Amino acid sequence: MIPVFAPWLSDNVRRYVLDCVDTGWISSLGEYVPRFEREFARFCEAEHAVAASNGTTALHLALAALGVGPGDEVLVPDLTFVATANVVRYTGATPVLVDSHPVTWTLDPADAARKVTPRTRAVIPVHLYGHPADLDPLRELAARHGVAVVEDAAEAHGARYKGRRVGALGRVGAFSFYGNKIITTGEGGILVTNDAALAERARFLRDHAMDPVRRYYHPEIGFNYRMTNIQAAIGCAQLEQAETILERRKTIAAAYQAGLAGIPGLVLPPAEAWAENVYWMYSVLVEPAFGPDRDAVREGLRAAGVDSRPFFVPLHELPPYRTAGRFPVATRLARTGINLPSGTGLSAEEIATVCRALAGLARG
Repeated sequence: MIPVFAPWLSDNVRRYVLDCVDTGWISSLGEYVPRFEREFARFCEAEHAVAASNGTTALHLALAALGVGPGDEVLVPDLTFVATANVVRYTGATPVLVDSHPVTWTLDPADAARKVTPRTRAVIPVHLYGHPADLDPLRELAARHGVAVVEDAAEAHGARYKGRRVGALGRVGAFSFYGNKIITTGEGGILVTNDAALAERARFLRDHAMDPVRRYYHPEIGFNYRMTNIQAAIGCAQLEQAETILERRKTIAAAYQAGLAGIPGLVLPPAEAWAENVYWMYSVLVEPAFGPDRDAVREGLRAAGVDSRPFFVPLHELPPYRTAGRFPVATRLARTGINLPSGTGLSAEEIATVCRALAGLARG
C-alpha cells in the first residue's frame, strides 16, 4: 500500500537525538530549543519564534497571548482541521465559521467581511493543504476593524504569499510539526511573529506563567506548552534539509500534474500566480464528469494498493460546531476532495502507479 504520507528523516536526525541522550538534556532545557527557534524564525523570514508542544498548543498560545477571551469572536474557515476552531473555544471565545473560496479552497475574504461584528477580535486564515490563503484582503479587513490576523500555517511550511514566507505575514502565525508534516519533530509546534512583546508574552504563558525573576512565583494562570530538547533536535536536523525537502515536493507535484492532466472531472490543486504552494497534500477534486464519486474512487484506489484520505469534514457538520448557516463551497469541497499520497520520499514509480490507478477509474 502506498501511504498518504510518511516522515522523511535524514541521517543528522539520529546524530542530534543521540547528542540529547548522551548529554542528558532530553526535556525542555538544552541547547536545541533556542537554536530551533532561531533557525525556524529565520526560515520563515520572521523576527521571533516560540516553540510549543504541538501545533494546537502553538495556535492556542497565539490567541492567549493576544488576549482573546470570553465574549470575543474569531473568524475561522469552515473547511479546516477541527483544532482551528477548538483553540478558539479553549480561550472562551466563539468561533464564527466562514465559507471557502472556490478557487483557493481557503477562507473566503468576502464571506469573512460579511461576518465581522463589533465582537470580532481575530481572523484565522488556514493555508489549506499547502496553498496560502489570500492574505491582503484579510489584512485590510483586519486593519479596518482593529482585529488580528492569526495564520494557521500548520500545513504550509515554506509556502510563499507574494514572494514572502507565510507565518508572520499577519500579527502571528502557528505551525505544526506532527509526523505527517513537511517539517516534523514527531509532535511539536511553534508560533512566529514580528512582534517582540507578543513573543515575550507567549514565552511567559508557555511555561506556567512563571515570573522570569522570582522562581516558582506565578502571577497568573499559564500553560505547560513546552517543546522538548529532543523534539527541537529533530527540528534542527530537518531545517538543515528544508530546501531539499521543498524542492522534492515541487518535483512530486510536477509529476502528478503531468500524470493527471486532461482527465475529465478531475480538478487539480490550486496554484494562484501570487502563491507558492508547497503541496503538503497533493489534493484533487472528483467532479461528476469523472464518473465514480469520491468515495468510490477512494475504494478503487485502495484496491489498486493506493491509500488516500478524504478532505476534512466541514466544521458546521460536527456536533460541537453545528449551525444552520450555509457553506456551499466548503460543503462541495469536502464532498469531492481527495488527498493523494504526498510523502517527501515518494518515488517516481509510486506517483506513476497512483496516476494510472486514477486514470483507470475515470469514466470512458
